[in-house]
Amino acid sequence: MNFYLNYFKSINDQLKSADCKVLGQVSELIKKKSSIQGKVIIVGNGGSAAMASHVAVDLTKAARIRAINFNESDLITCLANDFGYENWVAKAIEYYADANDLVILISSSGQSENILNGAKKVQSMKIPLITFSGFSAENPLRKLGEINLWVNSSEYNIVEMTHHIWLLAIVDNIILSEK
Repeated sequence: MNFYLNYFKSINDQLKSADCKVLGQVSELIKKKSSIQGKVIIVGNGGSAAMASHVAVDLTKAARIRAINFNESDLITCLANDFGYENWVAKAIEYYADANDLVILISSSGQSENILNGAKKVQSMKIPLITFSGFSAENPLRKLGEINLWVNSSEYNIVEMTHHIWLLAIVDNIILSEK
């Protein structure tokens, strides 16, 4: 019983650590990009990829903001085979991102090489980048975005659940602000 109470408290503590002003800035940036015909590109690995899919669908369907992710196995395996796994995100961004877009990259550790290379590609294209990471406060992804949301935990599920709830709160804020 104590495990669950402590687990839920850990998630709750992380959720409360969010800077609501920064979450609001993310919502406003997404709406701004949408207003100039931009789209949101959201990418992660593993559980973060599943989260990216969920958020992209909710942005598109519920918030009416164009959003995509790169979770198609044929795309990932083609680009990883031809350019190396560490470069597939950067190549996907190169092929799909446009000047008016916004990119959100998620890495629990902030050290996933494919995500870091994707971030560098986004920077070179001068497209706004928002990052979601956790683990070490000094993780490299946390230093690359215009806005960097970080979870102070080294437990994957705590980090991922916090990211997921923050992202869905941003979607819900956008939906409610349009009513």
